[in-house]
Amino acid sequence: MDDIRPGLPAKPTRFIPQLRLLMRERKLAWTTEKTYIHWILAFIRFNGRRHPGELGAAEVDAFLSWLGIRRQVSPATQAIALNALVFMYRHYFKVDLGQLDFKRARPKRRLPAVLSHAEALQIIAEIPGRTGLIVKLLYGAGLRSAECLNLRVKDIDFAMREIVVRQGKGGKDRRTVLPDSLHEELRDQIERVRLLHKEDTSLSYGEVYMPAALARKYPQAAYETGWQFLFPAAHIAADPVTGVLRRHHLHASRVGKAITAARRKVGIHKHVTAQTFRHSFATRLLEHGYDLRTIQELLGHGDIATTEIYTHVLNKGGRGVQGPLG
Repeated sequence: MDDIRPGLPAKPTRFIPQLRLLMRERKLAWTTEKTYIHWILAFIRFNGRRHPGELGAAEVDAFLSWLGIRRQVSPATQAIALNALVFMYRHYFKVDLGQLDFKRARPKRRLPAVLSHAEALQIIAEIPGRTGLIVKLLYGAGLRSAECLNLRVKDIDFAMREIVVRQGKGGKDRRTVLPDSLHEELRDQIERVRLLHKEDTSLSYGEVYMPAALARKYPQAAYETGWQFLFPAAHIAADPVTGVLRRHHLHASRVGKAITAARRKVGIHKHVTAQTFRHSFATRLLEHGYDLRTIQELLGHGDIATTEIYTHVLNKGGRGVQGPLG
């Protein structure tokens, strides 16, 4: 259950728990909280473990310059570190860092690894059961791994032939395609969830995790089949916040390990992760003539520039040029 926020004391006395509490009061996403804390701790270590309250703009400039020049992080990573530090100083210390003057990271355009359709199907064929169904959804619907694992039964809309992604990256909801070829497998999976939930309920474990706001708004929803995770974990576990015993969703590591094992078995030497299937989904749509705006909406990209990267990975050779050997 590492995607559930751990509990905090009501009135924490240490710096990092106080900072976490502030982030939660300001409604930052759990992934944002984890990322910000990571960079704030890195900043503290860089400065010899001195308290950030003793530091200021000069130390922030030095740290960000070190990330960009010595660590050679991407501009996006450097920007995230900057956001974390600005948040800490602005909202915790009530300090304006002013005009910073750090060395900017050099832009790097890395093309994502993409599988051909045949390669994707080869790997999928070697992953059986529900894990295989998860990978099919990554490829067939363009889902992120976390989005797929967080799907609830009610998010599968057979009538509209779509999947509703709740609270995707950036906290946004969206709709994406539901491949016709997966309808039967998904119906079977939903039936397995229904039977498992019935068994859990009979043992007094039928409550599923709900975000706090939804738990307050729909107090009985946690016991309904529609709110159960589409891909439940094999075992009951204790909620890290409340201690309530419940069944969470499958862990992401299960999917990653299955993909790696299948890739090795079929002899594909590309670096393949769960995200590779999402990249391949986008590339297939471009190959089939779909416009960038449609692909952007299906992927949930906030900026179309992010989607445009796939125009550079189409299977047309170097810039569509035919070399002298054909």
